[in-house]
Amino acid sequence: MCNTWYMKKIINYNPKLKKLAKELRNNSTLAEVLLWKRLRNKQVRGLDWHRQKPIDNYIVDFYCSKHSLAIEIDGYTHYDKEKEDELRQKNLENLGIKFLRFSDKQVKNNMNSVIMEIEDWIDNHGLHPPA
Repeated sequence: MCNTWYMKKIINYNPKLKKLAKELRNNSTLAEVLLWKRLRNKQVRGLDWHRQKPIDNYIVDFYCSKHSLAIEIDGYTHYDKEKEDELRQKNLENLGIKFLRFSDKQVKNNMNSVIMEIEDWIDNHGLHPPA
């Protein structure tokens, strides 16, 4: 029996993505590195985050399993891929994943605003203990 008030939802992933996820972590964009410096070590609301996390047949930039929240940074690799990204996001949302998206430029130029938006989402949409 789980002694916490929430139950983690188990979401499978394609094991073939594990190697690619590691490669992506080792070749992160500047925006990913900057955001990771702020998310790691439970600096945002005491939450555990993973980067380049395989979920189903996809890899998300950052993921918090407690809130089933993915954060995506849209940079040059997303140009001309709006339809692909939309389909990918819908498929993951069907698994219960929620998304926050930021542009590469937002992360590089206005990190405090990005962190505030993440914290606001957690405060307003995150899990809360039953009353």
